[in-house]
Amino acid sequence: MSRRLVNLTLDTLEDLPRPCRQCVYWELDPVAAERARAAGDPGLEKEAWVSQTLLEWGSCGKLVYVDGMPAGFVMYAPPAYVPRSMAFPTSPVSADAALLTTAHVVSAFAGGGLGRMLIQGVARELTKRGIKAIEAFGDAKFGDAGEEGVSRCVAPADYFLSVGFKTVRPHPRYPRLRLELRTALSWKSDVEYALEKLLGSMSPEGLLRPVRPATRSATAPVGPSAAG
Repeated sequence: MSRRLVNLTLDTLEDLPRPCRQCVYWELDPVAAERARAAGDPGLEKEAWVSQTLLEWGSCGKLVYVDGMPAGFVMYAPPAYVPRSMAFPTSPVSADAALLTTAHVVSAFAGGGLGRMLIQGVARELTKRGIKAIEAFGDAKFGDAGEEGVSRCVAPADYFLSVGFKTVRPHPRYPRLRLELRTALSWKSDVEYALEKLLGSMSPEGLLRPVRPATRSATAPVGPSAAG
């Protein structure tokens, strides 16, 4: 099982799930978003936002592919580029942080550690650009009845907590969470080693991969090796 992490570009934008490709919840203010939906093609506004953000600020998203198939993505930007960021009861985002707007892993690939892999990729990218933290608004009642449109656009608070975020401003529905980038990078090697070992043992390639006698030491355990 091969996994590949790439930047969001105008080309890879087409690999987002169609509902996400057409969603402008974060990219436009509520009035402009409703106007774009009424016009019938909010995807054009999404593309324009990505293009502008790429030109003015740089990379604003990551996609992960598993065996060549789009398996998940995250998007992020400075709060000034995200009109919706001021609409939450736990706003504003801290001045030293980028805002992670949305995160999604395709259900067929859930549970394989791709969510954490995406966050690690964002952490590496933003650390190089001198940004200290990522913040996000989580939905503490994700999946509950009511406000279904919002639930699709705001990622579950539990997801952010599971990949290392901490709550910095509690709220019964929309807590604001924060991940210090040095923390995200500190557990990178241990997590990736464990995840690769797990994926290697679960995949057909890992189960069938032979051990080379010439390279295996006398004390090496027999079994699936970590995916390379």
